Amino acid sequence: MVADADVVVHYAAESHNDNSLHDPRPFLDTNIIGTYTLIEAARNHNKRFHHISTDEVYGDLELDDPERFTEQTPYNPSSPYSSTKAGSDLLVRAWVRSFGLQATISNCSNNYGPYQHVEKFIPRQITNVIDGIRPKLYGKGENVRDWIHANDHSSAVLAIIAEGTIGETYLIGADGEKNNKEVVELILKHMGQSPDAYDHVVDRPGHDLRYAIDSTKLRNELGWEPQFSNFDAGIENTIAWYRNNEQWWRPQKAATEAKYKEQGQ
Repeated sequence: MVADADVVVHYAAESHNDNSLHDPRPFLDTNIIGTYTLIEAARNHNKRFHHISTDEVYGDLELDDPERFTEQTPYNPSSPYSSTKAGSDLLVRAWVRSFGLQATISNCSNNYGPYQHVEKFIPRQITNVIDGIRPKLYGKGENVRDWIHANDHSSAVLAIIAEGTIGETYLIGADGEKNNKEVVELILKHMGQSPDAYDHVVDRPGHDLRYAIDSTKLRNELGWEPQFSNFDAGIENTIAWYRNNEQWWRPQKAATEAKYKEQGQ
């Protein structure tokens, strides 16, 4: 119950772009109405609130753009997922200004690590290799994501809750830019496969080119630093987790791959 909580941290979201393109409605229900429900509960009980969001609200960057997203970057979402997350951010900002909600917001780059659903890019490739299935790569694999280990995301959120300024937004990133082709080849290397043992599949509609986070504000103001700064080691750690926890992800795998097959992906 919110009344018994010290802080409400709103991680919950529909967050998979492919699903949002197939059926946007659950994203409206969860990301917009769900956020409204929680900020109203926090307001009514006068509770500190932290809202977890995504760098995808900013749209994308060109592959050769020297800039990165900052807290001042205008919103430019390009999918039902990112547009509903942008809407949820704006709700929180409005409740801070209009009702005095004691809230902060963080926009984080792409997470990876243990306990991530097998529909997501990295665990899908890892579990495919475990099952003897060639990984799948959208288009040419040139799309760049700024990867951060889930443990680092969580430590940043804790820092914001403890020391962040009410009403402020903080961007969370670990300088982990890699294109999808590089990620797949790294996974194959660590799993003892040929680096070209993957298949290209039809690209996602409206696939954003590049995300990149500038987390200077978070680091300078709150003294936060990522612990998993070595992406290679982080991927190796993640592969080991999925190898050792098949009972956790196995029940989801067949249905996930069947859905991708229907979409030619």
